[in-house]
Amino acid sequence: MAQGRGSSGRGASGQGAGGPKRRSVRESGVSTSGTGAPSWKSTSGAAAGAKGTGSRSAASSGAATKTRKRFWNYPRRGKGPVLRWLPGWRFVLGTAGLGLVAGVLLFAIAYALIDVPEPDDIALAEGSTVTFSDGETPMGTFAEVDRDLIDTSELPEHVGAAIVASEDRRFYSNVGVDPVGILRALWNNLRGNDTQGGSTLTMQYVERYYTGQTSGYLDKFREAVLALKIDQQQSKEEILGAYMNTIYFGRGAYGIERASQEYFGHPATELTLSESALLAGIIPSPGNWDPAVAPDQAQARWERTLAFMVENGAITQAEADELEFPEVVEPERTDTYGGPNGYLLAMVRDELVAAGFTEDEIDGGGLQITSTIDPQLQEEAVVAAENLPEDTPDGVRVALTSIDNETGGIAALYGGPDYIERQRNAATQDNAQGGSTFKPFALIAALEGEATLETRYTSYAPMDIAGYEVNNFDSINRGYIDLVTATKYSVNTAYVQLNSATGPEALVDVAHRMGLPEDTPGLEGNLVNVLGTASPNPADMAEAYSTIATGGVHRDPYIVEDVVNAGGDTVYTGGGESEQVVDPQVMADATYAMTQVVEGGTGSTAAAIGRPAAGKTGSSNDYRSAWFVGFVPQITTSVAMYQIGEDGEEVSMVDGWGGVAPISGGSYPTDIWTEYMTAAVADLPVEEFPERSAPEYVYVPPSRPTEEETTQEPTEEPTEEETTEEPTEEETTEEPTEEPTTPEPEPTEEPTEEPTEEPTEDPTEEPTDEANGDPDGDAGLLGSGDSSGGGDASGGG
Repeated sequence: MAQGRGSSGRGASGQGAGGPKRRSVRESGVSTSGTGAPSWKSTSGAAAGAKGTGSRSAASSGAATKTRKRFWNYPRRGKGPVLRWLPGWRFVLGTAGLGLVAGVLLFAIAYALIDVPEPDDIALAEGSTVTFSDGETPMGTFAEVDRDLIDTSELPEHVGAAIVASEDRRFYSNVGVDPVGILRALWNNLRGNDTQGGSTLTMQYVERYYTGQTSGYLDKFREAVLALKIDQQQSKEEILGAYMNTIYFGRGAYGIERASQEYFGHPATELTLSESALLAGIIPSPGNWDPAVAPDQAQARWERTLAFMVENGAITQAEADELEFPEVVEPERTDTYGGPNGYLLAMVRDELVAAGFTEDEIDGGGLQITSTIDPQLQEEAVVAAENLPEDTPDGVRVALTSIDNETGGIAALYGGPDYIERQRNAATQDNAQGGSTFKPFALIAALEGEATLETRYTSYAPMDIAGYEVNNFDSINRGYIDLVTATKYSVNTAYVQLNSATGPEALVDVAHRMGLPEDTPGLEGNLVNVLGTASPNPADMAEAYSTIATGGVHRDPYIVEDVVNAGGDTVYTGGGESEQVVDPQVMADATYAMTQVVEGGTGSTAAAIGRPAAGKTGSSNDYRSAWFVGFVPQITTSVAMYQIGEDGEEVSMVDGWGGVAPISGGSYPTDIWTEYMTAAVADLPVEEFPERSAPEYVYVPPSRPTEEETTQEPTEEPTEEETTEEPTEEETTEEPTEEPTTPEPEPTEEPTEEPTEEPTEDPTEEPTDEANGDPDGDAGLLGSGDSSGGGDASGGG
């Protein structure tokens, strides 16, 4: 009866077992006390008991509890504001237990289903093949597998002991998988130390001998299962022996026998303890730790291996202390790298390594690598670059880089005649002073500001500009000339004034945006940087001018089109995103000015390709380098030439060869460019460049140079026609029109050794590249003015 009264009393107050109470508890979400009432009602509940309502029976409480149970018990009742949202310990333990059971069950199923394959069923290490852009014409092969299988039981014991100490010190005690090693590697990596792997020696053997290169968690899981099974089926000696016969040691050598031959020149049975420690130490990254590449790192790995051998008890500390670092033989390049193609293969390899491929994958992964190099264009590039007179000095270097403007892919590249003889790429690794090839950067910087193509400057020489005495080689005063004329004839005085007005730092900024690296030697914000005192490499200049050709769209150049692995999957695609770095109309205007260089200026030889082209010549101070960089809408090509002396010093090309003296940008570099580009564009449609901005009327003030400042005083204010068209006979009587074969008259300021004989050709036209020996009008650019801060400030444009 007490129960009944209590129930009826609670029902009357709205707190009975009926619907109202259940709704209030669910809707409010508040926790309840042990009596079933909200905790903040516990006092009134006690009072009700004192009035005779009594407490609820266990059965009644149980019934109420059953009505509140839900599958999703969040937020949990009776818990604090944080704990109510956290799972209980029973739930955590239950979930963990369930996961453990599921993992064990999954592993048991996998262990039962995964069979150990025969090694012959799996392609072991296969060389990677590189083709030209057509995907068929072979360029070369990376490390055809060089392996000699031997009976490893005949090796000295210290060979295997060194490998075990370096790669898996718990090899003889683990079961193919080492949880301790995995946890140790994980903890080490989490602390930010040098990255470690948790693979055992057996797992590495499985990866190389049975499964090939693995990636992803599923592959690693399968690798672990196979390692466990193989550890049960084979002895430790068998596993270690197979490992030593298959592991990659660098230099194209797979297995301990080939490694011993490649590094020490003798069989593996003759390996000393010191030699064994070296080979074992470099296994994780043989390409980077080869003593011929990184001797300090190789020695550190050697010392590490010896220390672990002492720790393992394989040798004593006294034995380790007595050892000396072993001498290795120099690596030999195979014929694969012979000839000009060797430079291309080295570039392909470098790009893949930069993309994350390991040396082992490249040399033994069976990759099919397609390059961006067009086989026909590459052949034309080699022919053009090597088409020099027989008396060309041995130290002359020629570099050519040709880029597909639409993609940024390298279509052809000449880095030298033979990679084996000179393992330094003239196009990507050598630097040469750029000369007047830097003037377009100043022009672009000015056009981004207040200047237009009609902006004019005086052109007399010599001219003192901010302490620099600037010369034009031909010493002709063209009056006040616009930027088109200044570009066409590469007028130094006009361009230094332009650079002063715009700011030399603006030129540097443009050059970087176009593609020249931040660390380009000599690229600094000084007044004469417009004359090319910086020394880029030819490939970087091709990249920068390609940005002009594309209307200001920059793309990073690349040489690998794609990579397909042994399974037929495309695992890499070259090329990146493009970026608009300069306004297209600015580039259209700059391009127009550069077309005038080809159509009748310092690079007029290039007009022979028979279609719209733009470019710029360049000759450095004392003719130590000569350039022509030019483009059509589809292709950009740079050509650079320089000479190296017997001791590696730069040599002036002022005396020339082959009847040409001096060697300037408008001579052999433009000839090479024209020969190559004539073939390169033969099958391409003729495309026009974008229209330049509408010309603006500009008042032309009179020229004011004094008689001492110039060799020719203007007699009247120049008209538009006089400043933009070819000069009159009176203006051109000082210089010839064809390339001299004997020395010429010296300029106003003597920058180099210049000819002394007067030519006999009819001098009635504007001097060109061939006319004055300096097609760029820049090699004799500065007098005795201050040249600080400008690299070789007396160098030409």
